[in-house]
Parts: sequence; C-alpha cells; structure tokens
Amino acid sequence: MAVHDDPCLLDRPSEEPRANAAATFTVVLINPYELGRQPFALAEPCAWLKQKGFDVECVDLSLQRLDPARLAGAGLVAVYAGMHNALRIAVEAIPRIRDIVPDAHLCVYGLYAPMNQTLLRSLGVKTILGGEFEPQLVSLARQLRAGEECDEQVEPVVSRARVEFTTPDRSGLPPLRRYAQLISAGGERKTLGFTEASRGCKHLCRHCPVVPVYQGKFRVVPVDVVLADIVQQVRAGAEHVSFGDPDFFNGPTHAMKVVAGMHAAFPHLTFDATIKIEHLIDDAELLPRLRAAGCLFITSAVESVDDSVLSHLAKNHTRADFERALQLCREAGIFLAPTFLPFTPWTTLPGYLDLLRTILRLRLVEAVAPIQLCIRLLVPEGSYLLRLPGFLDMIETFDAQLLGYPWRHADPRVDALQQALQSCVAQGERQGLARGDIFEQVWRLAHDAVGFSVPALTRADFGQPVARLSEPWYCCAEPTEQQLQSF
Repeated sequence: MAVHDDPCLLDRPSEEPRANAAATFTVVLINPYELGRQPFALAEPCAWLKQKGFDVECVDLSLQRLDPARLAGAGLVAVYAGMHNALRIAVEAIPRIRDIVPDAHLCVYGLYAPMNQTLLRSLGVKTILGGEFEPQLVSLARQLRAGEECDEQVEPVVSRARVEFTTPDRSGLPPLRRYAQLISAGGERKTLGFTEASRGCKHLCRHCPVVPVYQGKFRVVPVDVVLADIVQQVRAGAEHVSFGDPDFFNGPTHAMKVVAGMHAAFPHLTFDATIKIEHLIDDAELLPRLRAAGCLFITSAVESVDDSVLSHLAKNHTRADFERALQLCREAGIFLAPTFLPFTPWTTLPGYLDLLRTILRLRLVEAVAPIQLCIRLLVPEGSYLLRLPGFLDMIETFDAQLLGYPWRHADPRVDALQQALQSCVAQGERQGLARGDIFEQVWRLAHDAVGFSVPALTRADFGQPVARLSEPWYCCAEPTEQQLQSF
C-alpha cells in the first residue's frame, strides 16, 4: 500500500466559497456501521468538505436506507469502513450504489479499506484511503469538481501525516436520540454522544486492525476541537460521552486535558473510554481523577487469561496484570468492562472453561457482554499475525467473502463449541435475555463440550449490574440480516 508521512500534506479546512452555482459539486458520505454511535468519521470530513465549498449528504445505514433521492447527482460517494462489520455491509451495498449513481466516483476510506484494496477495486472502487484521510478526500473532490478523470489514484492509500482537525459537522446525521444509549447500573437510559480525541495507536498488538495502517503511530485531535464537538452534542441532548479512541491513554496528558475541560464545562456529564491494561497499571494515579470527572466505565481488550495466547497476540500484559488493573479500577470506583477474543488457534477446551471460571471468580458476569464469550479470531489482510513464525501454516487462502484468512482449529471440538455458543448468544440477545441467563447457557454448553458435569451457579457470584452501552463494543462479528438489507 502506498504510504505518505510527509507533513507537507498538512491541509487546513478553511472556507472556500463557491465561484458560482455551476461549481456546485455533491459529495455523499456513507457510514455502514459504527457500533450504533453517531460517527465522527462522517462528521469530520463533512466539515472539511463543506468548508471547501462542497455540498455534502450524510447517510448512516445503521438507521437509514440507501435512498436514491439522497444520492442523486453525487459526483463522489465515499463509504467509511472503520471496522470489519462495516466493510462487510459496504461490500454488499457497493453494487446498489453503482446502480443508483453509475457515474459517481466511488471511494472507500477507513481502517479496513487499505487492507482490502484488491477486493474493493474489483467492485469498481476507484479511490481507497486510510489513516488521516481528510486532506486526500478533499483533494479528490476538488479534482473531480474540476472535471479531471481520476481513474488512477494519485492520493496515497495510507497517510499518517498530521492534519488540522476542525469541529465536526453533525447537522446531516440522524439525531442522537436514535443512536445507542447509555444504560446505567440502575437501568436508566441516557442519550449517548460519541467523539474521538485521537486516532491510531502506539502499540503493535498482532491481531489489531489499527496496526497495519498506523504502524505504531497515533494522532491527537486538538483539545479545543474535541471540546467543541462535545459542546454541540450536549446541546443536541447528549448526557453521556463515549470516546472512540483505540486507546484513550496513548497520550494520557492530552486525554486528561480533554477530561478536565469537559468536566469544567459540564460537571454532571458522564463518559467512558477504552484503555489498555498496561496503561491502567502504569497510569493508575489518573484513575481517581477520571472517576471524579465522571468516568463510569472503561473498556479494555483483555482478550485472554492464558498467558501463552496473550504472548502470541503481543498484548504486553498477563493474566495477573488484568486482575491487577481490575482491582485498581474498582478501588477508583470505575467499572472495568473487559473484552475477550476467546477463540483462537491456540484456544483449548480446558482453557475456555478457565476463562469462564475466571469471569465468575472475579464477579464479572454482569460486566461482560455475552458476544465477548464467542468471538472468533479474524485475520484480515495485512494483519501482523501473518508475521508470526508458523502462523501461515495455521491458515487457509484469503477468503474475499469472509474478508480474512480462514482457519480451522486442530481440535474440531473447539470450532464446534464456538459455533454453538455463537448461535446461543445470538438467540439469547434476540430474546432479550439478561447477561446472567445467557452466561448460564454458555456455562452449560462449555462443560458439555468437555464432558464435565455442570457445576451449579450462584447468581450472587455474577457481580452487580454495571453501566454499559445498549450496543456492546467488539472488533468484529457477523452483520445481521437487517444490517445487510439496510440498502
């Protein structure tokens, strides 16, 4: 993939008035899926494009259908693929987009775009952008408005150059009340805001989709821009803010400035963020300050309680570290919401039972979204797992439908259990079952798979209900039929 780190690409989203009506050029930005949040990755480029004199339409397929009237006359359609689910939906939607606006230039941007260049170009996508994409997207729109063909991509596929962010423009998106909500520990629902204080990540976890694009770099969004975005969302009804940074503590000084400014402006506003286990330990002195400023819970990608699996994934923490971080959060009065990657080529049936027992022992049943109990390792193109010695022997040829490299476990019982659990969790969530009820079913299926008797469970060991979002965080899962039919 072409990469550009040259700071000379720095662009400022200053106002650029239209010369005349004939210069009007419409850009349509499409978000397939962003975990039920109102997407920063549409609102930020929308602001850039509008300030450069473009007409912009925003379509969020998680809430809206692909209405031909909204695409009519588009010269550029840019689809955001920030996660696996989003790209799966985008791949299904692209033929429909081409039918509606056959003459529009098609672009896909976001983390999963560069890793799937070959597939996307075969579908008619002309431009692919990853990393800090706003300057390149504006440049492309300018060229198209000027009548240039742009059949061959000249913009770098991946840019990590610093850009000057501006306050996101959310005016074209559905109202916040239609998106995911915060569910408090007591069951109260609150309107959710969503923003990003940084992009990228300085860590190199082998399975993470951020790594192939940012390669250990991260870029901060200026404090004043983040705060301006929060202000406009609070005015739109937000009562809780969820930070979408891959790791909020990649730059802890920056993060704490954001938190301090937000709390000073809105003392009763609560928030959550994603923070790595090692940061929770290394920056433990900041946790009480987070809590005092309104932090309700922290999501952390624990992935496994097996130290050998954690080593394969290059997580840079151990099982003991996880338990230490959990204790630190509890002492600070913050809920820790661990996420897991329970099914990998190195998973064993006894190891999976150990994970469930650990969750139970640590009284985390209520803190773990059921989907976290059945997620299977996804190996996308460009994954750093492909660099792991011996890993290529574990996988099959790249599957364009899966958007990854398939793998089969050496023990067929592990794959069978994962499939059974995935069906169990999906059915339980469709039925609206409580987390504890689904955990009991998972507990039974896992013990049956090993041939062990099923120990009785005591609900008191599940822990207390915790604050959470109505749509849980996860890196990848199969899109639902409803999502695939949203266009």
